[in-house]
Amino acid sequence: MKVKVVLPFLKENESDFKVHCGRGSTDTFLPLRLFLQDQSKFKIWQEEQTQKNFQRKYILSLIYWHKDEWIFAGIYESISVKETPNGPSKYRYETKLLDVGTDLIGKMIIGFKKDFRASYLCLENYIDDLEVLEITRDICKTEFPGYDKVNVSWEELSGLIDTDAWKTALANQKGVYLITDSSNGKKYVGSATGENMLWGRWKEYVANGNGGNIELKNLDFSYIQKNFRYSILEIYKSTTDDDSILQRESWWKEVLMTREYGYNKN
Repeated sequence: MKVKVVLPFLKENESDFKVHCGRGSTDTFLPLRLFLQDQSKFKIWQEEQTQKNFQRKYILSLIYWHKDEWIFAGIYESISVKETPNGPSKYRYETKLLDVGTDLIGKMIIGFKKDFRASYLCLENYIDDLEVLEITRDICKTEFPGYDKVNVSWEELSGLIDTDAWKTALANQKGVYLITDSSNGKKYVGSATGENMLWGRWKEYVANGNGGNIELKNLDFSYIQKNFRYSILEIYKSTTDDDSILQRESWWKEVLMTREYGYNKN
């Protein structure tokens, strides 16, 4: 079903709409986290712009959820805009959430295949491309997929690591994990046994890319952000002896030959 069928207001006023495909410039999931914390925080984030991006009467707000999937975040009216040359954002908009489709905010998942960089679109050019994939009973929440299904890029990990679901799952498990360089196939095997366990270890990778590892320090952070993926090989209870986990780490290094052909130095 087309979104314009569910929300006919869009079709009736399509030439007055800008579509905002919300995702962070350096942190893809920033608008999603803000929205899930408090919808007013997302509104504030959206109102701060570096360009005059909302030069139409209405804004259709979408938030990046998964590849080609977006969460409906409401329809806003753009009331005014002020230039703020001394702030981090050049323009500050005043917007108002309209009472149109408010019962679907955070619940309607929209399918939209966007393989280009532009995030501020004229609705009339894309209205027929917006499909309703799902309407959930409750507002969407970030979920942890399961330890055996984790396979995320650095960008995805940086946006997910501080969500309640991921922190709860990772901060209570020791483990052996795998980092894969998607550009050349080289791998790195590591283990997490310290404070906050997997969550604490992966937070270090989000912060600097290398986690203090000698071989990874030779790579530029920007390269790591673009090419690295993270998955979990084994998990253990917090009471598991650290030496046992280190032995399993060494075993995986031998199996995957990450000392000979990967990023493990020892």
